[in-house]
Amino acid sequence: MILPDLFCVALIAVTLSLDHLLLWRWFLQRSRVDSGRARFWLYSAWTVEEWTLAASVVALWLYKGRAWRALRLTAPDGWRLWASMSLVLALAITLAAATLKVARIKRKKRVKVQGHVEGLAPHTRSELGLWAVLSVSAGFSEELIFRGYLIWAFQPALGLWGAAALSVAGFAVAHGYQGKKGVLATGIVGCLLTLLVVVFGSLWPAVVIHALVDLQQGLVAWLVLGKVHEGEALTNPPA
Repeated sequence: MILPDLFCVALIAVTLSLDHLLLWRWFLQRSRVDSGRARFWLYSAWTVEEWTLAASVVALWLYKGRAWRALRLTAPDGWRLWASMSLVLALAITLAAATLKVARIKRKKRVKVQGHVEGLAPHTRSELGLWAVLSVSAGFSEELIFRGYLIWAFQPALGLWGAAALSVAGFAVAHGYQGKKGVLATGIVGCLLTLLVVVFGSLWPAVVIHALVDLQQGLVAWLVLGKVHEGEALTNPPA
């Protein structure tokens, strides 16, 4: 890595650290006073953060005149294209079916959610809209950063799978606000997404899958929590 890359890696590390140490803690405190406004500012801050880091990587790539293929920002071709499209379509159908199932159950009985999920998830239509923007932002930016740039940056020193393991660990730690179980689940998802990127030779299938999963999670939570009014104090605040 050259000096600009060291600065870019440092920017990613510092931003994610500040996110966990400052932004998330601010959200927890603010949620006890005005949960709706806290979610609005958190979604907005995360969206800005995601695109700032992605823009830093893109700007560095343009400045150095590097090939986008090195970041795997090219579309898959041949059998990889058809296989990735089939996988994305199958996942979209599965997620849609699961969402409809939750909607039907919601009509018959109350569905319970965990405390930290209730505090973070969208409760209103406007929050759901912001969540959708955040989902797309995370889908592109996090895949570019973790499955694209960081693997590229550390592969010369650690090899492909060593760099992949490091990026998965960073991806999991970046979601530390979800607790130990959430970090473990995120690590597993990160492993699967990394495998897809390596097999298909492209970030784009992982970008779409990442965005779809995040969007579906927010939509399901909104269906469950839709009757909770914006600004209502949490009876079980996030931990």
